[in-house]
Amino acid sequence: MGFSNWFRQNFTDPFLLVLRGGAEPKQLSFSAALGITLGVFPICGVTVFLCGIAIAMLESRINAPIILLANGIATPIELSLIVPFLRFGEFISGSPHFSLTSDALKKVITGQASTELLLSIANALLGWLAASPFILASLYLTLIPCFKLLVNKLNSPPSSPKMPLQPRPEVGLRVRDI
Repeated sequence: MGFSNWFRQNFTDPFLLVLRGGAEPKQLSFSAALGITLGVFPICGVTVFLCGIAIAMLESRINAPIILLANGIATPIELSLIVPFLRFGEFISGSPHFSLTSDALKKVITGQASTELLLSIANALLGWLAASPFILASLYLTLIPCFKLLVNKLNSPPSSPKMPLQPRPEVGLRVRDI
């Protein structure tokens, strides 16, 4: 199975199924925005857990498959935003810059991390916490028209002359006794 088949089976088909399922564009937009916002959380490996908490807390107000799909899509973005969140948190707290060197990475891997590392993680969390409401709001407002367009396009009747516009009458089947 090639990549395109895998991508279609694991991302495109479930996404289209959700869109055709009658979900509201605002709910889909909020779910996707929340999934991406939680997906860029600066501590790797906990984003799915955070999405699970959000799904449990918000229940019917969000669409669980969309939040998890958006979370998966946000993973590469998460890795690229760790340093900006760190620097933003350092700016907010007035902390000195944490040096991102190979020596610091070696200390992390060998378990000799100091309080500087814990402070840098706290600064990255602070940066994400300060930026996340703006990320969520901007994504939500940007995605509403996109989901309205997609939902309307996928739920509209076919424009092909071969397909009837009126639904076909249902055929009643009887089971006969043998």
